[in-house]
This record gives sequence, structure tokens and C-alpha cells, in this order.
Amino acid sequence: MFVDQVKVFVKGGDGGSGCVSFRREAHVPRGGPDGGTGGKGGDVVLRAVSHQNTLLPLRYQTEIRADRGRHGGPANRTGRSGEDRVVAVPPGTSAREEATGQLLGEVLEDGARLVVARGGRGGRGNRAFLSNRNRAPREAEPGEPGEERWLRLDLRLLADIGLLGLPNAGKSTLLSRISAARPRVGEYPFTTLSPVLGVVEVDDRTFVAADIPGIIEGAHEGAGLGLRFLRHLERTRVLVHVIDASGTSGRDPMADLLLAREEVGLWDASMLERPQVVAATKRDLTGARDPLPALREGAASLGLEMVPVSAVTGEGLTALTRCIDRLLGAARLLPLEQHP
Repeated sequence: MFVDQVKVFVKGGDGGSGCVSFRREAHVPRGGPDGGTGGKGGDVVLRAVSHQNTLLPLRYQTEIRADRGRHGGPANRTGRSGEDRVVAVPPGTSAREEATGQLLGEVLEDGARLVVARGGRGGRGNRAFLSNRNRAPREAEPGEPGEERWLRLDLRLLADIGLLGLPNAGKSTLLSRISAARPRVGEYPFTTLSPVLGVVEVDDRTFVAADIPGIIEGAHEGAGLGLRFLRHLERTRVLVHVIDASGTSGRDPMADLLLAREEVGLWDASMLERPQVVAATKRDLTGARDPLPALREGAASLGLEMVPVSAVTGEGLTALTRCIDRLLGAARLLPLEQHP
């Protein structure tokens, strides 16, 4: 089950309290203070784990607490610090404070760590309050409480390219032919219900492609599955418009291309500034009127390159992957996403 948004409560461990103690030794009737400092509370830490690709485990674990620090002891003994609570999340996970919407950060690479709730500082023991005016202090500090907050964790898939288009345009079939991914393929709308990643090899290089559920009119406002999955395109560097160019579906391929671009632009206008290519699919099928010339002309008017392909016969697949690889070479690394 693919889960890309969860709400969790996190709390850093409380710091240990300082100790009030005095030396007790033979022949030392007035031993000085020797109360130790309390230990620091543990932090709550998000750590990216590459073999994890969903936030599903956190759906059933909505409260995460780190270990508290131990109290200080006599003989200047410092309390043991609390253990950090490390939470495994997929790379591409960001954390926002639920109350304010403030972005705390994100973890992008395997092993990257993000502290989302710091543990409290340990309180000082009475040894720290010794002075010339107070030779026998009987005070110590309590440990500071750890940070606590509600967080919203969001997963944006880390992919180099995003395959987007209307339902049944052939995105899943195309991904299954250019990579080892095996997404569900069917003749009905919204066969793909969650994003699917595949690794594509071109010569001695590789890139990651993401197939997202089909876009329909109003997707930027939540129609269909758009609102849930358009955001998975935010980190992609190249957009591949997958358009049914068979002429057998009864749809106008150019209208489909304009609709997909419009919905993406309404979601985030900056995404239309990224390199794009049109994959004209299903070229093994032809209707009474071939829509390819009109689609080629329309794509060129938008400044987009078009590559005719057929996932069935393999026509154009090599040309498409090499075109994507060329566009990736010129694409810049994207900054942190801006959507809430």
C-alpha cells in the first residue's frame, strides 16, 4: 500500500535533573558539593532508507518519543544521555510543523538525517552553584523538557523524469518497456493508482522514471487523483508528455497535450519551464486519419520535440530514451519544493 502523507506527534526526551549531594569521606567533616549534571534527552531523528518507498509504517505509529536523560548522581557523576529515536523514512520525505506549516527540512539521500524534535538539556547539579559566598549550595536544576510538536510528513518521489498524460495514454506500458518496472496495465481509466518508479539504462548511464496516475481536467484542484500525485512531479527534472497518437481513441492528441500542460501549469507554473518532450504512443495502431502530423506541428509550436513510439513493436523507444538522456544532461538540479 502506497502512503505518501502522514501526521505524527514527536517528542524529544526530557533532560535529567541535577543532583544535590555532598562529599562524605572519613576525616573530611565538611566535604564540598559533588552533585552531578543530568543527562541530555534523546532526539527524534528522521533517517532516509533507500529500500523503503512508503510512509505506511507511520500510519499506525502516530506518537514517537525519544528516551529521557538520566538524573545526575553524587561524586560528580553525569547522568547518561537518552537514546535518540531514529525513524526510517523513504528518501524524498519532508517534515513540516502542523501548527505553523513551517518546513523543518527533508532527507534526500540514503542515510541522510534530520532532527525533528531535540531532547532537553540536562539540569546542573549543586556542584555548579559553588561560589565564595555559597560554599554549601543545596540547589540543582531540573532537566529541560524536550521539544514536542505535531508534524506532517510528505513523501515526494525522487525521480529524474515524470511520465504524465491522460488515463490510458500508455504511460504504464511505456515504462514497462524502457525499464524493468512492472506497473499494472489495463484497458480501463486509472489502472495506475499510485506512482511507480523504474530505472532506465541508456548506454552506460541510468535515470529514474516515475509513472503517475492519469491527469484529467481539474487535476490541480483534486479531480481524479491529480491533487495527490501531481506533487510527485515536483522533483523531476524532465517531463515526458505521453500522448495517445493512434487516432483510434476518438480524442484529439493536441488537445490532450494542451490539457496536460494546463493542469501542470495551474499546479506549479515553474514546472513548464523544465525540459519537456512529447512521446506519441500507440503508433502500432492507426485510425482512418493519422493525427501525427498535426501533433508534430502543434508540439513544435510549443517548442517541444516529439518522438513517435510504440511499446508493442519497440519503435522509437531507443530514440526516446536518448532524447530524455540528452535533456537530463542540460537540466538543473531542482530546489526544495515550495508547495505546502
